[in-house]
Amino acid sequence: MHLFNVITLLIVISAAFGYINIRFLRLPTTIGLMIMALIFSLLLILFQFINPEWTLLARELVLEIDFTTVLMDVMLSFLLFAGALHTDVGLLEKEKRSIGLFALLGVLISTFLIGSITFYVSQLIGLEVGFVYCLLFGALISPTDPIAVLGILKKSGIPKRIEVNIVGESLFNDGVGVVIFFVILEIAQMGVANVTIGDVAILFVQEAIGGVFFGLGLGFVMYRLLKSIDDYEVEVMITLAMVMGGYYLAQQLHTSGPLAMVVAGLFMGSNGPKKAAMSDTTELYIDKFWELIDVLMNAVLFVLIGLEILIIDFNNKYMLGGIIAIVVVLAARYAVIKGLLMVSKKWIAVDREAPLLMTWGGLRGGLSIAMALSLPASFEAKPYIVFITYCVVMFSIIVQGLTLERLVKRIYKV
Repeated sequence: MHLFNVITLLIVISAAFGYINIRFLRLPTTIGLMIMALIFSLLLILFQFINPEWTLLARELVLEIDFTTVLMDVMLSFLLFAGALHTDVGLLEKEKRSIGLFALLGVLISTFLIGSITFYVSQLIGLEVGFVYCLLFGALISPTDPIAVLGILKKSGIPKRIEVNIVGESLFNDGVGVVIFFVILEIAQMGVANVTIGDVAILFVQEAIGGVFFGLGLGFVMYRLLKSIDDYEVEVMITLAMVMGGYYLAQQLHTSGPLAMVVAGLFMGSNGPKKAAMSDTTELYIDKFWELIDVLMNAVLFVLIGLEILIIDFNNKYMLGGIIAIVVVLAARYAVIKGLLMVSKKWIAVDREAPLLMTWGGLRGGLSIAMALSLPASFEAKPYIVFITYCVVMFSIIVQGLTLERLVKRIYKV
């Protein structure tokens, strides 16, 4: 099937599911779309007993869509820039120390904690999975996903300070998580014995620090271009070109494209540059354009997540591993947040319910699945890692996403 036909089909399905959700289900958009795509996929799996050809065609269609390429190389730049552009930079500034702590140190600790526990649990249930592959799972599942978080938190009623910490953390920790994941992946491919600490440090600095500085440069160039003209149509095109071109250039320079997009979006979203570079008309059109891009990309992404179940491998040990992985990921996140808050309590003041809310509100999404699917086919542990990642993401978005608002109301009696 041609690329245009695939895109057309995905948008048609997303629009149809979106209408049904708004008209009848009235669930949060991301959750509603994914649940319907999931149910649709399960029905197709059951339908193979009646007409196997339809299920086979559906599987072939999903296999034609390279989820990793679609998300990592196409959608991620738009989603991260749009999310950062509409984030209140002033509030992030107030919580910068806690956000930095959770996004960097939190992801590192969580990666090794989840990876270590997963390694021993896998041995207990009879699955021989190498430690480095378990670390890869820890790296890809530790970051909370801003794409999943942003849409759901808006309607949860969660206290503003905790919301800012979750959103700010998720905007940055996905970039950090991607860097850690690919560093560990390179170690796995080269062999632990062939990689030095210096190699790891250089790669991390190049990807993470390079991504931040590249994003600042990209944001500044965008600001200067927008400030030099006053034509909202051309200015919207400039933002689009800078995001697409900037992400591509970041990849060529081997710096973190996700971190660059977040930094560039925050730079342009802050009141100073935005007010100085754009007229009121331009600001309105740019905000609405990127809001629409955000909604469209989210819709397609969560439909894709639901459809991916058609190509997931199932077996009893994987099922047990998936259930255990959900518990391990939640427990590890709570332990890391609780520990970091205790260490930093002198300069991070949050109420005692914050660790629970930040744990339950830290959703995982398509980015984790994309990284799991990007593992080389030569890795024997890939099917298992993909399956348990899918289990955690499904639970995260559907169960945590649907119950977060209820949890907030129960804790704060609102």
